[in-house]
Amino acid sequence: MGAVHALRPGAAHGRGADPRGGAGALEEREREIAARAEATRERIEQLTARLDELGGAAEEVRISRKTVLELPDPSPPAPPASMLPDHPAYRQIALHHQAGFWPPRTR
Repeated sequence: MGAVHALRPGAAHGRGADPRGGAGALEEREREIAARAEATRERIEQLTARLDELGGAAEEVRISRKTVLELPDPSPPAPPASMLPDHPAYRQIALHHQAGFWPPRTR
């Protein structure tokens, strides 16, 4: 209720005070409130834009997650390639080892 008394003409000046005497102070207070309201509106616009950005990013993550979950399981890894070079001489040596053409100590 204190704010109401301060806004009533002449309330701050006592009895018989000119109600227009505080008009300058009231106008200043009104400008301050209007400026704060405008700043608050601008901040709300900024926060609303940021909220929209975050909502869009969250939606993209939801779509990506859904897509990943719908992908088929990856195929098993391919068996490792042979460690021996793919040259006929190496294959021939390997066949001789398997056939037992060399003594056991060389195996």
